[in-house]
Amino acid sequence: MTTFKGFTDSESFTQLPDSFFHHLLNKIEDAAELKVTLYMIWRIEHMENTFRALREADFTLKDVGLSKTGIRSGLEKAVRRGSILKVRDDAEVFYFLNSPRGRATAEAFAKGQWRASSRTSSVLPLDRPNIFKLYEENIGPLTPLIADMLKEAETLYAGELIDEAFMIAVKNNKRNWKYIEAILKRWKLEGKNGQKDKQNTDKGSQKYTDSEFSEFIKRD
Repeated sequence: MTTFKGFTDSESFTQLPDSFFHHLLNKIEDAAELKVTLYMIWRIEHMENTFRALREADFTLKDVGLSKTGIRSGLEKAVRRGSILKVRDDAEVFYFLNSPRGRATAEAFAKGQWRASSRTSSVLPLDRPNIFKLYEENIGPLTPLIADMLKEAETLYAGELIDEAFMIAVKNNKRNWKYIEAILKRWKLEGKNGQKDKQNTDKGSQKYTDSEFSEFIKRD
């Protein structure tokens, strides 16, 4: 058996619905069904496009540790149980998570309301460092207080904005959370879209100064 080194604070976590533990975990006895169900939840959770569905080919031996036969068997059992929805059109079969969004998308797909061009390929989620790893790599060791603030920030700001704010702080040699938080607060207050923001981006990190964010930086 290969030993596992353990989970860390420098990785992202996937949310599981409570109903998985209340109604599924104690009912699923087949390992293949459990693996494809968990993998489906993980992939769907990390999808950014509107059409959130997987093909059978999206489940591979490398991903779930099952043969093609095992994947097909696991999917069939999950579909019979109702945790995964299966919808077929003239050309392909797609699997949807049986969630409110998944049911709505599956119904629309079954009615032919999704054009072929709208069904973007399901790509693996990017291995983007989460906010804790960004902090440790660019600022310093985590403390319980900082960790709580970072958790709150993740609920308030998009991941791409957090990444960019860290990048700006590093370029300006302002390696502290107050500076990064000030950038995020300003973007949230004033918006970060349109021509004005494009011009600001073109100017690079030199645009951002202490004085510009002073009203957003908490003073001790």
